Amino acid sequence: MSEQRDRANNNSIRIYGTKELDAENGLRHACAMGREVLDIAGKALRPGVTTDEIDRIVHEASIERDCYPSPLNYYNFPKSVCTSVNEVICHGIPDYREVEDGDIVNLDVTTHNKGGYHGDLNETFCVGKVDDDGEKLVKTAFDCLQTALQLVKPGTLYRELGTAIHKRAQTSGCSVVRTYCGHGIGSLFHTAPNVPHYHKNKAKGIMKEGHVFTVEPMINLGVAGDTTWGDNWTAVTSDGKRSAQFEHTVLVTKSGCEILTQRENEPVMCWNPDLVHR
Repeated sequence: MSEQRDRANNNSIRIYGTKELDAENGLRHACAMGREVLDIAGKALRPGVTTDEIDRIVHEASIERDCYPSPLNYYNFPKSVCTSVNEVICHGIPDYREVEDGDIVNLDVTTHNKGGYHGDLNETFCVGKVDDDGEKLVKTAFDCLQTALQLVKPGTLYRELGTAIHKRAQTSGCSVVRTYCGHGIGSLFHTAPNVPHYHKNKAKGIMKEGHVFTVEPMINLGVAGDTTWGDNWTAVTSDGKRSAQFEHTVLVTKSGCEILTQRENEPVMCWNPDLVHR
């Protein structure tokens, strides 16, 4: 089914079982491949590298794993990864710009495997010597996702995540982007449910065992407002201040949640600054 048809005809949230999750090219596999590709791309970040080079690395790493990079040609997106630098909130298009010392860079990777499943995740990296505000922002974005995932379990209302994210961002004097949200994922790249990250949202639905979705709060140093460049993709902060984001694909389990895109040997998110500094 196409995403357009799904949006028009389907309001239900799919429940994934063992067959879909654990098949040779199942949903767990897609998410594990996404994690491997992001880790490879993240290790390549350094001052002087272009975002086009990161795109090449992501594309080749995806193909080597018998996967297709989901962003490529998705509604005419021209590259295999989103590279969002400094004031870019999301959907940054790789180009010839060199990453500079002091930049914060978000890499958003999605892999589509031969079983027909997508695995989606992103992280923000500090390149070289990042100032105190940048370091605070990246840590806050990490904490906002970590805080939200602690609520993921059967019976939680999807709208509750936004309140928890808002409170954590507010303690650091940061704001939460309202325009973009997390989403259901699996055999479709984007599907129900919508998972807003802001306070007092009106998201529909209650989490049930077997639901699979992303949580991906975008956190700004300044105001929450955003604008989109003429390429119809690149979203930037309206005040030019920086933005950071972390994302996981998660599965609701009987007693909580499983992070399908987890780092190796990290079933629960743990802050380690060495893993985000380049």
